Amino acid sequence: MKAVLTNQCISIQTRQRALQCYIEPILMYGCEAWTISKQTQKNLEATEMWFMRRMLRTPWVAKKSNEKVLKEAHTKRSLMNKIRKRQATFFGHVMREGKMEHIVTTGMMEGKRSRGRQREKMLDGLTKWLNAGRVTQALTATMDRDVWKDMVANATKQGT
Repeated sequence: MKAVLTNQCISIQTRQRALQCYIEPILMYGCEAWTISKQTQKNLEATEMWFMRRMLRTPWVAKKSNEKVLKEAHTKRSLMNKIRKRQATFFGHVMREGKMEHIVTTGMMEGKRSRGRQREKMLDGLTKWLNAGRVTQALTATMDRDVWKDMVANATKQGT
C-alpha cells in the first residue's frame, strides 16, 4: 500500500480513505478486548501520525508539529475515538448478554487478588472515556440500549 498512500497524483482524501479501508482494520483487529494504558494510547496516536506524515511525505526530521501535519492533511485524529467507540459498543453487547463474558469483563471473579498494584480493567478506561462518573452508572446504562447508544454518541462527539 506504500505506493498508493504516498502517490502525490492521488488526492489526500482518497489516500486517507484507502488508509481507513485497508490499514486501520488490520491495526484495530481485536481492539474491543484491549485494555488501553497511557503508553498504548501514545503508541497508537504516534502510529496514526506516522501514517499521516508518510502520506504527506513529510520527513521525520522536519520540524513540523503534529497539528500542522493534521491541518495540512485537512483532518484530525480519529483512531483512538474509533477504538473507544468499538469497545463501548462491544461492552454494551456483552453486558446485555449476561453470560460468562459479563463476569470476566466486570472482573467479578472469586478468589484472592495478587499483590501489588492492580491492572486497569477495560471497564475503568471506558468509564473515564464516557464521563460516566462511577462504574455502576456505566453498568446500569448498558442495560438500556438507547441510553447506552446516547452515552457512546456523546463521548464520540467530544473525542478522546
